Formats: sequence, structure tokens, C-alpha cells
Amino acid sequence: MPIDMQIFIPKESLKSETRVLLLPGEAKRLGALGADVAIEAGLASSLGIPDQAYIDAGVTIAEDPKRAAKSADMVLRLNPPEESDLKHLKKDAIHVSYVDPFNNDQLIQAMAKANIHAIAMEMIPRSTIAQKMDALSSQANLGGYAAVLLAAEHSNRIFPMMMTPAGTLSPARVFIVGVGVAGLQAIATAKRLGARVEAFDTRPVVEEQVKSLGAKFVKIDIGQTGQTEDGYAKALTEEQLQKQRDGMAKICAHSDILITTAQVFGRKAPVIITDEMVKGMKPGSVIVDCAAETGGNVACTKLGEIIDVNGVTVIGLGNLPGRVPEAASQMYSNNLYNFIEHFWNKESKTFELKKDDEIIRSALLTSEGKIVNERFKELTAT
Repeated sequence: MPIDMQIFIPKESLKSETRVLLLPGEAKRLGALGADVAIEAGLASSLGIPDQAYIDAGVTIAEDPKRAAKSADMVLRLNPPEESDLKHLKKDAIHVSYVDPFNNDQLIQAMAKANIHAIAMEMIPRSTIAQKMDALSSQANLGGYAAVLLAAEHSNRIFPMMMTPAGTLSPARVFIVGVGVAGLQAIATAKRLGARVEAFDTRPVVEEQVKSLGAKFVKIDIGQTGQTEDGYAKALTEEQLQKQRDGMAKICAHSDILITTAQVFGRKAPVIITDEMVKGMKPGSVIVDCAAETGGNVACTKLGEIIDVNGVTVIGLGNLPGRVPEAASQMYSNNLYNFIEHFWNKESKTFELKKDDEIIRSALLTSEGKIVNERFKELTAT
């Protein structure tokens, strides 16, 4: 009789992390597939979910997390592991988490050296079949929502138009730069709150989506642009970026809220909003830089800080999805379950690492002691 595949979920090492990668419901579903699931005690304490909820779902609470990791066939995390965590994994274990591979050369090398199959959730392709497991998009969606609420909280005015006996209050003017997943959700949320919304993106193809949400699409002629096969905006030349900045300066000047979400996959975020553009905005205006963790779209952004620049509030807080942790946990938990279930062999009750599959080929970083992902093969494991 086959032994159930052992899956272990340790607590996140980041004390500031409010999200939980696997909720009791999805843990129970993994158990129904035939997995033997164990968690570290207090896994979901940030959401007020007791260990008993996991026990009721058929999950084991590991008394010794290091021993549980050592015996696990698969270890699941949300954030990248510490290199020291890898020594507690057995050879050929499957490790699934965010890895931030473009900025973590040393960690990828350590994963190869540890002889584990390392899978990066952010490398899952944006294909139709992979939509249900696309954690990058699900978290970006919530990040866009949280950005608008953060802007509203720090703004000195209300979003909707309001007609009162004391006079009429005009709606807030919101300008959103970057119309990817986060940008679209930011548009929708700002519109729900009653703001007047304008949006810009280098990809003309998104104009219809912007208009369908009731916002105005800003057109700036910066020459030939486009998107990658994964749906991300292509990097602009410095000349194109300057044309873009010049075209946006006037819109920024009359906006009450500016939300930037422009990112280029695998590269530092482009600086779109210069110090001069920030200084040209009205006192009391608010900027939320959703790209702060990847370098920032705003020149004066300081990661993890809220600063004042000539009366303009510039917000560079990280982990925006973590500001709505229950929803973010629910979405990531579903993404993770869907990923595992997609490659689950019901007969052997194991996760099949199908290296010829497009999804695995894109997301698998290391295997059999080597770096196997085409994007990172030039890194030499030591």
C-alpha cells in the first residue's frame, strides 16, 4: 500500500507577514487527494485561525518543525526561504514558494546545491490553463484594491461628488499609471468610490478595458510599444520614458490621487514620475507607488515609508495585498491548491513533476542538483 505524500507548511519567517499560504479548507482538500498534511503550530495566528481548525480538517500539527521539514516530500511557503532553511529539507524534496528569482541569484544556487526541486510561484505563466494557479495576478489584483483604499485614507478629500445644502463637493480626480491586473482593479475600486478616473498604459490594447470600467484612457504618443507574450508591458527606451513623463506631467498636476502600478517582469520598475512632477502636484495630493518593492515608479519613493514632498504624500509601503490578509490568503491558498491538484496523480497519490509541461518548465528553477530554468541557467551553482 503506497505511503501518502507528506506535505509540510512552516510558519512564515517574516514577522510583518499577515497572509497565510494555506487555509484549513484547502488543507482538507489536499488531504482528500491523499496527501498527508502537517503544519507548524500557529500557522494562521495572524488571521486568528486556531490550530484546532486545521486539526478538524485532518491536518497534523508538527511538534518539531525541523524534523517535519526533513521528512516532507513537499514544503510549501509564501515568501522566499532563508538559505539556512534549505539544510532542513531532504534530497529531491519539492519546494514551492515565491522566490524573487531575478534578485536572488545566491538563493537559486543554494537551492540547486541542496538538491531540491525548487518551484517559483511567480514564474507560473500567464496562460489560460494556468489562470487558476496564477498567484502573481491574484495578489496584484488585491494590491490594486488596497492601493486605492490607502490613498483614500491619506487623502484630505472624499472620492465621490456630493451635493449638500452647504454646497457641492466635486469628485476626486484619480490618475492611474499602468493598466495591468493591479491597475484595472485600482480603476474599478476608484470608480466604485465615485472618483473621476483617468488611466495610462504604454499598451494601446488596454484602452477598451479602461473604458469598459468607466475611466478615461489617456493617449500619449511615445512611438512603437507593445506587450510580451505573457501580457506584460515591454520595457521602454529612455527617450520613450521621457516623452511619457512630459505627457503625464499636466495630468499629474491636476490629479488629487496618483497610483502607479507599472512593472516590467523580471526587471527593475521604470521610474515614470520624476521629482519635478511630484513637486508640480497640488498640496494635499496623494501618491501610492505599487511598484515600491521592485524599485518604484516614483523617483522619491522610499520603500516601507510614507513621506511628505512639498505637501504631497508619497506612499511606498510594501506587501499591499497583506493589507487585506484574509482575502489575500484565500486567493493564494486556492492558487496553491489548484497548482498541486493539476499535477496530482490520483493513483499513486503523489505530485508529478512533469518537466515537459509548460507550467512546470516555466516555474521550475532547480532540479537534480542543477539550475534547470532557461532564464537562470547562466548562474553556476557552487
